[in-house]
Amino acid sequence: MNVKPLGDRVVLKQAEVEETTQSGIILTGNSKEKPQYSEVVAVGPGKVEDGKTIPMNVQVGQKVIYSQYAGTDVTLGEEKYTIVRQDDILAVVE
Repeated sequence: MNVKPLGDRVVLKQAEVEETTQSGIILTGNSKEKPQYSEVVAVGPGKVEDGKTIPMNVQVGQKVIYSQYAGTDVTLGEEKYTIVRQDDILAVVE
């Protein structure tokens, strides 16, 4: 399935959360935190302001860190994605 974000939105593929802590404690599904580190899988065309399109600062394939409670979680098939605005992306990991 192909997802095309609109405006200044970015589709992120969620990173897998570790099931055990460093000390060996196994985490249940409810105690896992939403990951803040993801890979960009699709990028919208950019935000339009005053009739001009502002280009996006991220590209497909980049790894990014985004705000913890940002975006909308969606499931397409068996894959989980988060759709966020470009403003919610805090950093690109190189």
